[in-house]
Amino acid sequence: MTDTLSRKERSKRMSLIRGTGSVPEMKLRRLVHGMRFRYRLHVGKLPGKPDLVFPSRRAVIFMHGCFWHRHKDCKLARLPKSKLDFWEPKLEENRKRDLCKQRQLRDMGWRVLVVWECEMVDTDRISTIVQEFLRKQVEER
Repeated sequence: MTDTLSRKERSKRMSLIRGTGSVPEMKLRRLVHGMRFRYRLHVGKLPGKPDLVFPSRRAVIFMHGCFWHRHKDCKLARLPKSKLDFWEPKLEENRKRDLCKQRQLRDMGWRVLVVWECEMVDTDRISTIVQEFLRKQVEER
């Protein structure tokens, strides 16, 4: 199946996709900040460049978009209708890379939490998950 948009239209649409500062990421950042947890953003020295880094807690949070990171059984992770020979390997490679980077972080002694884009509709639930994740380290010391 061919693309329904012209090259120029597709280019314009793809240029609007951001790696950082997405709506779900900003929502998560405001939520965590409101809980009085302080963090660093996108630390490039760590594998996978986590979205939120809590150095004193040895914890990181990734905010994953369901489409780009292949959230299993999620309606937001559906494949495009065109150029499947391009998209399937690309998105599968993203998923494999994510798992590898998370494993590397755990091997370095970091705790990892992944929050999915579709989960951000229930901020009360995410708030509870994040609080438990971040407070766990403090209680273990």
